[in-house]
Amino acid sequence: MTPDHFQKRTDPEAPVPPFLSFHATKMLHTAQGPQLFDVRFDLPQGQTLAIHGLSGSGKTTLLRILAGLSPADSGHIRVGNETWLDTQRRIDLPTRHRSIGFVFQDFALFPNLTVRGNLEYALPPDTKKAAKAATTIIDELLELMELEALQHRRPALLSGGQQQRIAIARAIARNPRLLLLDEPLSALDDEMRHKLLDYLLKIQRHYHLTTLLVSHHVTDIFRLATNVIRLEKGRVERSGTSAEVFADKPQITLTGTILDLTPAGDTFLVRIDFAGTILQLDISAEKAATLRPGREITITMQQSSHPERP
Repeated sequence: MTPDHFQKRTDPEAPVPPFLSFHATKMLHTAQGPQLFDVRFDLPQGQTLAIHGLSGSGKTTLLRILAGLSPADSGHIRVGNETWLDTQRRIDLPTRHRSIGFVFQDFALFPNLTVRGNLEYALPPDTKKAAKAATTIIDELLELMELEALQHRRPALLSGGQQQRIAIARAIARNPRLLLLDEPLSALDDEMRHKLLDYLLKIQRHYHLTTLLVSHHVTDIFRLATNVIRLEKGRVERSGTSAEVFADKPQITLTGTILDLTPAGDTFLVRIDFAGTILQLDISAEKAATLRPGREITITMQQSSHPERP
């Protein structure tokens, strides 16, 4: 599939310009020897692109080039009407001039600042000058991430999950054009990771952020991502929706919330909300008796992308 697979069109003859256009090449020195990183893709505004691949495939390199933390040998990066990189025209904006929010695995919080202080520090200069606007933004983020009761504590007194919520809120406080997430949940246990996924979904829906997510957790990608590219040895090996990219997986386990159960003759129809996508399954009356609306449930999607009965 080509990179413009990600572009939504309302008129086949009038392509929608991508919000993010990325193409970069870079020679990497790996344990297996020199390897050429050569990746190209486009992404519409407000969507989430997941970047998946084995260790050393170029996932973090992609984010670092996008953020201006690693130089590209050649290529271009355009975000909206801004050019961040154009090697032919010798344009290469430094990181501080690129409107990004970056969330790492290790949180990277300021230990001497409170939760609120960490968020205030990240505000753009113009926002900091407008005291009322700054207070409104911080209060909104604290509420969305359910950090209000913790706002006067320092990071050392908080759990890993709470610290990662602060890191995500701090990245958004910058009002970034792009939100970059580099394995943001990998340091957390499964229970905490599932909770953080819910917070990320809430943030995405509220701010309509254009997001790039590096993750090796296929279930996280299914829940969060609009589209996926799978990298292999520095190149796009496959691109498309989650179901398309992972069609070669034997099975994928997903978690959703039961909305309701409706009798349908000798069986029941159960509707499950999976990251905003509603799945409707036909199950036996015996199985329906064990389920309740509001309960989380796990389903298994086979290679055909049709869910098994829960």
